[in-house]
Amino acid sequence: MKKNSHSRPILIAHRGESYDAPENTIAAINLAWLQNADAVEIDIHLTKDNEIVVIHDSNTKRTSGVPSVVKSRSLEELKKLDVGSSKGEKWINERIPALPEVLKIIPPEKFIFIEIKYGIEIFDALKNVLETSALNNSQIKLIGFDLRVISSLKKSFPLYDVYWCKRINREKIILTQRGWDKVIAVAKKNNFDGLNLSYSKCLNKKVVEKIKSNNLKLYVWTVNDPRKADRLISHGVDGIMSDRTGWLRNKINLSGNLAE
Repeated sequence: MKKNSHSRPILIAHRGESYDAPENTIAAINLAWLQNADAVEIDIHLTKDNEIVVIHDSNTKRTSGVPSVVKSRSLEELKKLDVGSSKGEKWINERIPALPEVLKIIPPEKFIFIEIKYGIEIFDALKNVLETSALNNSQIKLIGFDLRVISSLKKSFPLYDVYWCKRINREKIILTQRGWDKVIAVAKKNNFDGLNLSYSKCLNKKVVEKIKSNNLKLYVWTVNDPRKADRLISHGVDGIMSDRTGWLRNKINLSGNLAE
């Protein structure tokens, strides 16, 4: 299938428009579209009955107030939890969505970044969900931290872009030239389409150009500061993940300069 292309970096709503709405919910994703986000990023886990749900943590305690291990509960049981109340009365009764629900509300020409928060056991269910989705393959980007898992992911899902997540400040080795060379080499060896890195001042123009000169795309998270976003855009990153894309878009222009 023909892939979409962008001449400017895209703004990606991190867990949906999660600054204002409860993260990883239908409400947060719909708000992202209202705020003119180019894409959304979500996290997925597998339930006891092999359904894929959209939630960041492996336990529902933080978002629902009720401690429950996701993989030990069925989709029906998880759907009973309110994950909106903690964000305010406006969001009461917001529920944990299943992945198919989310894929249905991705508009044409928009994108979704799906972070795999589970092991390779989720692959069969994920393949079934993606194959039955109406989305173009190019609209779906798969991301993850675990090298073993996403290496297998790229082999199992060759039609989709796969990006390797790295948290820079916790992995100081990649702050060195030798470290960057190693990360790039691993990404190339595994045929990853790019990197998804946490924000760091070390992501200077030279580093960004080095990554991109190796035919790797570069997305950066989580950026809620206009000046940081402006710096990254001027360096040539492909996209920025933010908790508040609508607000950020109004503070910058995507040519790399702060908006007036």
